[in-house]
Amino acid sequence: MQDIQSGPANVPLLIDRVGVKGLELPIVVSDRDKGAQHTVALVDLGVELPAAFKGTHMSRFIEALENWNEDLSYRSMKNLLRDIKARLSAQSAYASFAFTYFRRRISPASGAPSLLGYRCRLAGEMKNDKPDMILDITVPVMTVCPCSKAISKEGAHSQRAEVRMSIRMKGFAWIEEFIDIADASASSSVYPLLKREDEKFVTERAFASPLFVEDVVRNVATALKRHPHVQWFRAEVESFESIHAHNAFAIIESHAAD
Repeated sequence: MQDIQSGPANVPLLIDRVGVKGLELPIVVSDRDKGAQHTVALVDLGVELPAAFKGTHMSRFIEALENWNEDLSYRSMKNLLRDIKARLSAQSAYASFAFTYFRRRISPASGAPSLLGYRCRLAGEMKNDKPDMILDITVPVMTVCPCSKAISKEGAHSQRAEVRMSIRMKGFAWIEEFIDIADASASSSVYPLLKREDEKFVTERAFASPLFVEDVVRNVATALKRHPHVQWFRAEVESFESIHAHNAFAIIESHAAD
C-alpha cells in the first residue's frame, strides 16, 4: 500500500513535535506506604518530524504503548522513548503521563483516614540517547494572610492555595517526599475529612502560622535546594484569595549557579 506519510511535504518545514494526545492508560506507580499504586494516566506521545516528510505514522505510537508494561518509572519511560524513536526513525521522542496519585491522609485530631488525590505528571524527552525527565506535582495547602491578621481585631482572611513543583532528579525520591515539603511550607495542610475537633486544630494551627504566598514559595524552594536528589526545580505557589478579586502567585526557579 502507498505510504503517503513518508512522501515529500508540500511545505518543507520541520515540525518540533507531532503525535497523539489524550490516550487513557492504566499504570502502576511506586507508593512509599504500599509499594505500588494502580491509577490511570492521560498519555501524550510525539516525535520531531523532519521537513522532508509529509507526516508521521500515528499507529506506531499506539504499538509502542502496547509493547510497554504498566509500571511508570524513569527506567520504563527511558525504554519507551527509545522504542518510539526506533519505530518512527526519529531524532527525538517525547512522552507525558498525567495521573492522579492518591495518598491516605490522617485527620490531625480525630485520626480519621481519608484519601486525597494529587495531580502529577511525568514527562520525558529523548534526543540522541540522552533522556531529560521532569516530574510535576501539585499539592493543595492552606494559607492565612499575615497582613490581614496584623490589622484586624478579629480573624484574618484564609484560603486554599496550590504548590506546584517541577523537578528534575538525579536519584530516586518518593512522591510523598515532595507532598511533605509542600505541606510543611504552608500555614496548614488540606485534609479530605475533618471532624469538628479537626477543624479546630487546623484553624488554630494555620492562624498561628500566617504566611504570604512569597513565604510559602521560599519555604518550598529552600527545601528543594536541600534535597539530595533534586538537580533542578521550579516552584510555584498560587493562592486563591478569598477576599480579593484576583489570585496571588510567586515562582522560584533554580539555576546552575544556585
